[in-house]
Amino acid sequence: MDFEILFEDQHVIVVTKPPKVPSQKDKTNDMDLLSMIKEYLKKQYTIKEPYVALMHRLDRPVGGAMVYSKTKYASKSLSEQIQQRKISKQYVGVVCNRPEEEKGTLKDYLIKDGGKNVSKVVKGKKGNAKEAILEYKVLKTHEDDEKVLALVEFNLITGRHHQIRVQTANAGWPLWGDTKYNKIFSNNKEWTQIALWAKTLSFYHPKTKKLMSFESQLPKEYPFSIFNEKGRR
Repeated sequence: MDFEILFEDQHVIVVTKPPKVPSQKDKTNDMDLLSMIKEYLKKQYTIKEPYVALMHRLDRPVGGAMVYSKTKYASKSLSEQIQQRKISKQYVGVVCNRPEEEKGTLKDYLIKDGGKNVSKVVKGKKGNAKEAILEYKVLKTHEDDEKVLALVEFNLITGRHHQIRVQTANAGWPLWGDTKYNKIFSNNKEWTQIALWAKTLSFYHPKTKKLMSFESQLPKEYPFSIFNEKGRR
């Protein structure tokens, strides 16, 4: 499987993660993006064992922009940026139903259930609950006799497990195709591609300290395709 390279130098490689591909090796042993990048570097530069480190994750069903480090120096720099919230990530998704407000902020406390690989919203800071903050903006809407959909831009202020998926579902407008948190799709026995994409990624270059921004093009497939018409609102 191929992946798109958005940028590469001796310190970092920025790529578009294909949907359905794990960010790194998991219990399925399916081909993962980290291994794919290592194989690419081996062939491209004839390096026996290239250094590649995972800096952040995207859920397996989600595609879009990701950065991997190619040196320990870059790993340290990017890790510090993540801790200091200097790395900016914007997502675009298609949700079922339309948010009441054109833009706003969702603030919740989430608890992760590792055994079931899900997170849920709880009232207040209880136990291991962590605060989740998510900014959103409605870009376009679509309505027909069967459904109401909205194309929404998300800005992650915090990075919690399944954060966008959980918070939008709790708000009453879950992501299209999400079999974990959208009741419309929860009984689907076949694979349904979740309509969430990591569109833009910004960080400071580990060596030059220059702010760098990258954009991964949205998929052309449904339901993103219904918003391609100009002027649709």
